[in-house]
Amino acid sequence: MITTLTGPNSYLIQTELHKIRNDFVSKFGDVGLEQLDGDEATAERLIEAVQSLAFLAPKKLVVLRNPSTHKSFTESIETILSGVPETSDIIIIEPKFDKRSSYYKVLKTKTEFKEYTELDRVKLNNWIVQYAKERKGQISLNDAHYLVERVGQNQQLLASEINKLLTFSQSIDQTNIDLLTDQAPQGSIFELLDAAFSGRQKRAISLYRQQRALKTEPQQIIAMIAWQLHVLALVVTAGNRSSNEIAREAHLNPFVVQKTMHLAKNLSLVQVKGLVARALDLDIKLKSQTIDVDDALQHFLLTLNL
Repeated sequence: MITTLTGPNSYLIQTELHKIRNDFVSKFGDVGLEQLDGDEATAERLIEAVQSLAFLAPKKLVVLRNPSTHKSFTESIETILSGVPETSDIIIIEPKFDKRSSYYKVLKTKTEFKEYTELDRVKLNNWIVQYAKERKGQISLNDAHYLVERVGQNQQLLASEINKLLTFSQSIDQTNIDLLTDQAPQGSIFELLDAAFSGRQKRAISLYRQQRALKTEPQQIIAMIAWQLHVLALVVTAGNRSSNEIAREAHLNPFVVQKTMHLAKNLSLVQVKGLVARALDLDIKLKSQTIDVDDALQHFLLTLNL
């Protein structure tokens, strides 16, 4: 069997890979397990591993990570797959594809193609609750939502944070989350913009100063604001499309789109264009003039809701 694992959800890819490897090793031992990374092995070595017969084992499992780093591998993929022995199972891991390429089309049609996308907000919160429960811990849906808001929606990172929290206490709450986790920069910027748009100026400036205290450079803050404004523009111009439709068409995480919809509900396209123009003007001034960067950024935030 030849299987392709792909998609932005590294946690689910790793979970599936772990299951396949464990099943293979439990049946045939680890003698026939071979794992290669395209960044380290040559194209010739990858092809040899895929097409060679099992040795000292009845079956062989070959795991290839990012073999697409080698053009010769991708260009010959159909021929390579046709030479796989019946006694071999192949796992190809490619987190991201150019879906216009023949390489993608061959793997899509000639392998068991499994694509793992990021979970939406509801599914992610439910997964956190279940994940903690499976590890003899507990967390409420509200606190699961709070954890995602604080550290982001990356499932791999969330699993790591939950494991850490459970070593401190089997009951996870907001107090422990604040104590033991760091807030993701993008989440902080979203909260910062939310405060600025809603006129909570003291909160906006407090969040800005927190970012600066964490050594986040003003240019990084501007870059994150620009990215959030980009998502905001996509949401405002999306009409009646659902968050999942917007996320799919714009190649964004549904969770990010859902959060941005909250910001976008009271904004018109004209207002968003004005915000983008102001952010661009600020960026140009910071790069071309001698001005106080912190003062300029804070003034920008304080006048967002005007």
